[in-house]
Amino acid sequence: MNEIQELKNRREQTILEKETLEHELVPFAAALEDYEVLQSLESNLRYEITDKKRQVGYRERDIDTLDKKIHRRETLANHQNLMAGYIEAITTWKADEEELNQKRNSISTRLEQVRQQAHEDMAKARQAETEAATAYAQAVAWGDEEGEKKANDDAQKAAKHLTSAAEHHRRQQLIITALEQEIVTIDQHISEAQKARVDVENQAAYLANTVLEEKWNAAAIALLEVGGKLWAARRLINRDPIALTNLNIPEQGENYGPWGWSDLLDLSHQHSFEDVLAM
Repeated sequence: MNEIQELKNRREQTILEKETLEHELVPFAAALEDYEVLQSLESNLRYEITDKKRQVGYRERDIDTLDKKIHRRETLANHQNLMAGYIEAITTWKADEEELNQKRNSISTRLEQVRQQAHEDMAKARQAETEAATAYAQAVAWGDEEGEKKANDDAQKAAKHLTSAAEHHRRQQLIITALEQEIVTIDQHISEAQKARVDVENQAAYLANTVLEEKWNAAAIALLEVGGKLWAARRLINRDPIALTNLNIPEQGENYGPWGWSDLLDLSHQHSFEDVLAM
């Protein structure tokens, strides 16, 4: 039976123990909810109830610890597939983000073109009307009937053109509004893609941290094995392993106690003369 299955079996057993204790506490639900009711019970019964409640808390803590151990070991056992999936997802989200940015740039460029064209069209139409009105006024001032007639025709044409330009401008404003809304929508999609990518990157970073913690611990244990043999070799040649007494390697992951010189000393006694020679 592997370690993960053993932990799962322990968790199932602990869950059963917790459920049994909870079932035994059902008749005392009122006492558990009301302190005065609890205090009115006989001392031995009161102790039994509080002890069972305390035991339930211990089981809940153990279940939580076992869940974390199981999750860590299952993650480590499948870390290559998990990391490959994270990297693929990150690549996909980056590609989506890049494609969305390209669409946004294209629409932004088109939006600026439409805005500029709308402004220029209206400016030209207004300028033409102004010029026609000025020409008409000058013809009237100089008594130029022929020029007045031509200027009047030009003014009417300019007015019609301005009306047409105003309608075209209205349609362009609708296009501008639609393009602006499309940019808002794309920005939302970009934000979602960025958030999804960052979430996956965080998961990948946590996985890398977990795997590297285990590699650190494995390297530390390998160093301790060598250190234990070195300590034994020093003892064989009557040399004091003073330098090794400064050893302090922090364990990573589930446990945080450091490995020190006492661990080397313990390991040194496990190695025979032949072990030392085998190096």
